[in-house]
Amino acid sequence: MPLVTFVLEARSLSHAYGRTAVLHGVSLGVAPGEVVAVAGPSGSGKSTLLHLLGGLDTPTGGEILWGASRVDRLDVEARAGLRASRVGLVFQHHYLLPDLSVLDNVALPALVLGRDARERATELLVRVGLAAKADLLPNALSGGERQRAALARAMLARPAALLADEPTGSLDRVNAENVADMLLDLARTEGAAVLLVTHDERLASKADRTLHLLDGRLVTSGM
Repeated sequence: MPLVTFVLEARSLSHAYGRTAVLHGVSLGVAPGEVVAVAGPSGSGKSTLLHLLGGLDTPTGGEILWGASRVDRLDVEARAGLRASRVGLVFQHHYLLPDLSVLDNVALPALVLGRDARERATELLVRVGLAAKADLLPNALSGGERQRAALARAMLARPAALLADEPTGSLDRVNAENVADMLLDLARTEGAAVLLVTHDERLASKADRTLHLLDGRLVTSGM
């Protein structure tokens, strides 16, 4: 069998807040172009796992790899620099800046680095059905439209991996379905590895694989 090269990988990952253990020896890998869902009830450690895999926090134990890069050994600044080019993040809330246009919000990750990515941002807004609203402020958009703009922003740098934390959790059923389909279609078209955490079994069913996290432990093998 050919050796699988993971875009994103956790090896025996553990994490605790003080004396409270949240994750216990979690191992998983996501291959290029693969969509993996991590499902589980609230409090099972799903968001903690995603934050660690996204380099937003440092694990208590274990290893995190983005390709060949050992991320858990990097300091905060180095992780942020690598994340800007390798990993896209989508959260339950869109976190769009209210005083910037939709277009500038999508282009913001590049603008912060002194690059002009408006052409790429415009292309992504077309793909998520928001081209006609590029010049509007976020408060002129519906909840589903704001989340679609946040998805476009996450894909701006053509990340190797897209991490989504309850991306449809704040939306009604119809908007949730639309955003989920758009997220998966865009990520697959771009060839990104996708890890999404959710308590929504309908969203999890759209993934190539679903892993289940319970009390900080995977009850389905991650590899």
